[in-house]
Amino acid sequence: MTRTGLPLRLAGVSRRYGTFPALTPTDLDVVAGEFLTLLGPSGSGKTTLLNLIAGYVEPTTGSIEIGTRDVTHLPARQRNIGMVFQNYALFPHMTVGENIGYGLAVRGVSKDECKRRVSEILSLMQLEEFVDRPIQKMSGGQQQRVALARALVIEPDVLLMDEPLSALDKQLRRTVQLELRRLHQRLGRTTIYVTHDQEEALVLSDRIAVMDQGRIQQLGSVEAIYDRPANAFVAGFIGESNLLAAKVTAVAEGKATADVEPFGRTIVASMGPGVEAGKPARLLVRPEHLLFNKTGDGIPAEIVETVYLGELSQYGLALESGQIVTARQITDRSLQTGTKVTLSWKPGHALVVLKS
Repeated sequence: MTRTGLPLRLAGVSRRYGTFPALTPTDLDVVAGEFLTLLGPSGSGKTTLLNLIAGYVEPTTGSIEIGTRDVTHLPARQRNIGMVFQNYALFPHMTVGENIGYGLAVRGVSKDECKRRVSEILSLMQLEEFVDRPIQKMSGGQQQRVALARALVIEPDVLLMDEPLSALDKQLRRTVQLELRRLHQRLGRTTIYVTHDQEEALVLSDRIAVMDQGRIQQLGSVEAIYDRPANAFVAGFIGESNLLAAKVTAVAEGKATADVEPFGRTIVASMGPGVEAGKPARLLVRPEHLLFNKTGDGIPAEIVETVYLGELSQYGLALESGQIVTARQITDRSLQTGTKVTLSWKPGHALVVLKS
């Protein structure tokens, strides 16, 4: 297969259904060969955005370009897009090879070229021995690979994937995630991937667009999304988070001074975008960054729950205000329910973010 991928650009693209804004005006640039994940809860607009790119839905406003072509009003069949659906959409009466070659046949590719390209993709996906097997006799993981092979064999300019692993069990899903990542690194296809699974997004993506209420809340690298979330929604949706009500009293030189209500004290911490004195805010501390022990200075708390995870344990810690925060650290058998502790964190491991 050729190693290609075209850039994708959306300018002011929106979609309304009556008065309901399924997607607010959105600008998005995807570089050639990038793996971008649209991540968000149900109803956030991610599938609407994918369908607009695919050509299954007409935008209310805006334009869509793939490479140098304006495809805004082109039907899906003229966009040279590969699509992998949540339910795979394979033909039950066809064999594996026939399913994979179907897209080539309807495009008028010669039989010899079709056979060559199907053979090549079968080898790439490690499906050679199944070429003549009925699709109904393939396992869920195998069917997922067939669906991906069918999308890739047409050598699409952009590959779109709509929650393609949701039907797989957890262990198989994790294995296929790594296969997808290696395959993308090898082929370099521009890929837009929809999921509501944050772990999946972190494993697969070059960049993540976190979506909510029909808009992109934050677009950035995996590291930026996790370490520097734009607001409390993004912080709460990516990874586990302790988010504590905070009232910002001052900002200066990238730091925010905030009264953190559950702690009953003033904290100085790094701040995210848009944080201003007087605006509703939250203090974010990830469980792996929240330190505690039985001695020393810090914020008083009590262990109310211990979950043994092997080398690590997860602890529920009750503050004096009654709020529970979560910490994760190396297992210490002396830290039992009812133990009084003090909490702290290293500089730079707390962040003040906008409430939403």
